[in-house]
Amino acid sequence: NGEEHLRTPVSYLLKLALADAVSSCTCPAIVRETAEMAMNHYTNDNTSPEITSFTPVRLDPAKGLGRNIVGETLIRYILSQFLILYANNVFQLRVLDQEIRLYSAPHPPVRQKELNDIIPDSFYREIFMNPCLSGWDQGEKKYEYMKLCHSVLSRSQLNTLVKLKEAGIISSNLVVIPNVSNICLANNSTHVSLGSRKLSSLLSDKHEAFGAAEEKRLGDLAIKIVEHFLPLFVGTYSAAPYRFDFCDFHPEKALGFLPHELDYTHLRMIWRRWQKKANIKVFGRPVTPFGPLWFDRIFSFIFRLKGDYIPDFRLLDYFAAIMSTEECPALDGVLGNCERLKRDLAEMGVYDVNLAPYFLYRLREFKKMGFSGFEGRFHSLFPSFLTDMAPAVGLQNLTTVLAYKYIFSGAVQNGDIPDTPVVESERRQIFFGSAIGIPTFFIKSDTTNTFMMRILSRTARIRSSRRYAAYLRVYNREYRLALIKTLREDGADLIEMLGMGETLDDLELRIKNPELSAANRLTHGILRKTETQSPMDLSGSEFNKASESYYREELRIKHFEEAYDELLRTLSDIRKKTNGLIGAAIYEISQGKALEDLLITLRQETLQGTVSPDVLRRLIYLNLLAVRHLCERERTQNGS
Repeated sequence: NGEEHLRTPVSYLLKLALADAVSSCTCPAIVRETAEMAMNHYTNDNTSPEITSFTPVRLDPAKGLGRNIVGETLIRYILSQFLILYANNVFQLRVLDQEIRLYSAPHPPVRQKELNDIIPDSFYREIFMNPCLSGWDQGEKKYEYMKLCHSVLSRSQLNTLVKLKEAGIISSNLVVIPNVSNICLANNSTHVSLGSRKLSSLLSDKHEAFGAAEEKRLGDLAIKIVEHFLPLFVGTYSAAPYRFDFCDFHPEKALGFLPHELDYTHLRMIWRRWQKKANIKVFGRPVTPFGPLWFDRIFSFIFRLKGDYIPDFRLLDYFAAIMSTEECPALDGVLGNCERLKRDLAEMGVYDVNLAPYFLYRLREFKKMGFSGFEGRFHSLFPSFLTDMAPAVGLQNLTTVLAYKYIFSGAVQNGDIPDTPVVESERRQIFFGSAIGIPTFFIKSDTTNTFMMRILSRTARIRSSRRYAAYLRVYNREYRLALIKTLREDGADLIEMLGMGETLDDLELRIKNPELSAANRLTHGILRKTETQSPMDLSGSEFNKASESYYREELRIKHFEEAYDELLRTLSDIRKKTNGLIGAAIYEISQGKALEDLLITLRQETLQGTVSPDVLRRLIYLNLLAVRHLCERERTQNGS
């Protein structure tokens, strides 16, 4: 209508809403100070907002190892929800039919994928690469880096065709070439970083003999050990359910980035087992699509071929971990190994030297990060923050601590897990097979990975493979139970010290009874919405669109209620224990009314988004005071 509008990324809108809310003359000074701190944690990364923790928190075994981290996450989540409601109202987005909803989802919408398939990659980058530079010291460089990520990963997936051909998976010249534009960067996850106060202290002391070389040597070996335990997390605590139709079952599309992550042998094994699992058989033999979409649709209709259901598709549709080459191991404990590997992969057209190295479990080096620790990048979507994320964080910490116990006791040395692409692929195939839902995998009977053999010695129902000579056939479920047994036997003292006994009991129950797992709970939520009994009762498009709707509606409400309850608990705790500036500010904002009664009264209105801007400001102020309380509590406990 002849009016000028500003195009603003949602990530920046969150920051604008926060700035606008605390700009009122009635805003207490302590709230404004906290808001200015919080703004630094609202940034963006590629196509999505990236919201980082307001403060590092201590793991507390007395409360449940991951409970403090989840508490901070929930407080941050509910503040982000309040800011979106504020923007919808105050910036008149709802009036202009631009209402925004903030929710957790592991992969991008189906319609975005469909759009990506029909436009050039440069146009996709122009539309979806976030132009918001706020939050980065060198914003222009960050923007160019985001475009580089999209360009490199898009072409990297195109290069998988060569590897699939060499592996014998593509046996003819008729292929469906993946689009040169890839949307894997829109896959969302929760990254959990854990730091060691002891290691960080040693590295900060210049008089100590423990330096960057020792940190790298121990860290790389710890990563190799932890990678053996990662199948415990897949589908149990987080997931990304997805449906493939028969027409989607082209290996060049279905296998995603796996050709760059697994050795040829394990890639062939996974593809064969996946075909056996999927509903793509004609007269007992697996058949993959022929190419022309119209023909594949008719063919699948005649033979009733439905494709497959995948528990965690995000782990396949994202470049989760670069694989070592024969000349450049990724985890041999030598400084600079990642840079050498990136140069080697860049010459193959797989990667770029300017990209950060992608790993399932990544070392956070003291020199770069200011602390020594690890970042877990294997968490997809949590059905519940309290009952799924909290135990997942605890288990991540337990496996890491156990890895260092192995190292310091001499039980595991670098030579026990050789730095070769085959051994690396051998352990990672279990992780990716878990994401697909493949029930078995194969390990060489004379594998040089002695740590793997220790785990297999505790694994039931192993037998020699009839198809693959000199290989052992292992059930994924039994392997995961053996991992729990390994944790209990080798880490009994750690489990007692960290209070992880109940968590392991719950994990074993999830594995033995898949109905309790995160993947099944998410799937059942989606199916309830569609009033069907099985993912295979729906087409791929129907199931995947229903999952988007479930994440946007029912799951968003569940997460919202968890976060709102956490805010209520935190504010009640503050009122009972605090009489200082925070307590005075809460009394002023609540206007002398009973705080609990006020929040309970506003709960439904807030959930429906019908609260007034003035009430939203008060909620945002209270939320920021909860943030301030958390930050001061952690600062006091950490002695800094």
